[in-house]
Amino acid sequence: MRTALFGGSFNPIHIGHLIMAEEVLLVTGCERILFLPANIPPHKDLEDPGAEIRAAMVEASIDGDTRFSLSRCEIERAGVSYTIDSLRSLQSQGLVGKHPCIVIGDDLIEGFSSWKEADLLARETELVIVHRLSPQNLSFDYPHRYLNNRMLPISSTEIRQLIEQKGAWRYLVPEGARRLIEKNRLYGYRAD
Repeated sequence: MRTALFGGSFNPIHIGHLIMAEEVLLVTGCERILFLPANIPPHKDLEDPGAEIRAAMVEASIDGDTRFSLSRCEIERAGVSYTIDSLRSLQSQGLVGKHPCIVIGDDLIEGFSSWKEADLLARETELVIVHRLSPQNLSFDYPHRYLNNRMLPISSTEIRQLIEQKGAWRYLVPEGARRLIEKNRLYGYRAD
């Protein structure tokens, strides 16, 4: 089964992530998206409720869609999460075959060369670049495929701010994530 790996902090997961994942499946011929919530992202500072709760939000949000799966490999490995380490781990366990797709937002391509073993990662996978910042295909020095995806102006940062400020956030996240945010009072959520 050809798989696309979709890593990130998912802090929280939102509808833009799920729409992007579905578009990746439709365009690449992959049969499954494997969501990889980062334990500690190497290029991002988190206002973090914890990796396990972020993974639980992903799991609750993809429940019922057999095309989507969750891997806790980055959380179980602990420490900083590097995509190449996750790829090796998943392949050694037989969970991912050779040459899977890796989903990368165009907001990350400028720093891709600083990723751990970026050259090897680019050789051993198909890099699928998705539009997040620019509707144009940005220059990228590695072999890749650009997805002509729909750009939704949604970010996890904005959702966290809306929750804290009691703004309209409810329909920006999947139902499973909403329930966990409210139950655990994440991101400053207040019911009053």
